[in-house]
Amino acid sequence: MVFTIIIVLIVALVLVGVIVNAIQQHKNRIEVERRAELSKQKGIIDNTEGALLAAEQIPISQRLVFIMQRRILAAMKAAKQMGDKTTGSNERVKAVEVGLKAIDVNKPPPSEDSFQLPQGDKQVIQFIRGIKTLRALLRSEFKKNRIESRVFLAEDKLLERLQLRANVDTLIRRGDVAIKNNQLGSARQCLEKAIGALSAQTNPDEFITARKAQLKEQMRNLESNLKNANSRDVAKKEESEKNELDELFAEKKKW
Repeated sequence: MVFTIIIVLIVALVLVGVIVNAIQQHKNRIEVERRAELSKQKGIIDNTEGALLAAEQIPISQRLVFIMQRRILAAMKAAKQMGDKTTGSNERVKAVEVGLKAIDVNKPPPSEDSFQLPQGDKQVIQFIRGIKTLRALLRSEFKKNRIESRVFLAEDKLLERLQLRANVDTLIRRGDVAIKNNQLGSARQCLEKAIGALSAQTNPDEFITARKAQLKEQMRNLESNLKNANSRDVAKKEESEKNELDELFAEKKKW
């Protein structure tokens, strides 16, 4: 009898240990998932704030600013629900909510004529990266059903246009530098890439048409310069070969 009781107690203790261990593992798994999700929300906030900071140099619409700020607010509230009193503090949440109310989403977007490509190569790279980041975040919000299709298409189209202008103007600038340095082959590659980027647009507008015409005229002038340079090189080579032949077959002097 006593032996049976001991066996039952041992089995009970083992079962209790297994249950306690399972509960602890479950709690640990929940905590790991909570931390991963919290880290994700912090990443959303940091990435979106960084994109908005970069967007200060990009002529974007107030509606896009509103979408990005609302994205930040949603991440803050999610962090708050997970117990993060810093990332999702009442003060931070309230500040973003106040800022959202001050944004006029009906304000027309800046004119494309206000677009100015930064001067330095490093700034240009940051500029284009900023546009790509905004497009990626906008697409993410659309997939979460937080914005309507028409809004997404309109805003993405504006960013796509800015990205196109930045890429084309960068290639034109590099082409001009190559021409000044008499690197005509490199200049031609830049112009060809710019023309290709414009030709890939399915609905060309006035800007695309005018810029393509400008680039094609530059290309014709460049091709003419390349032909002239090649002709000069050929003439120099023929003259050099002629001089070598004359020297080879010239009558040798007797000493």
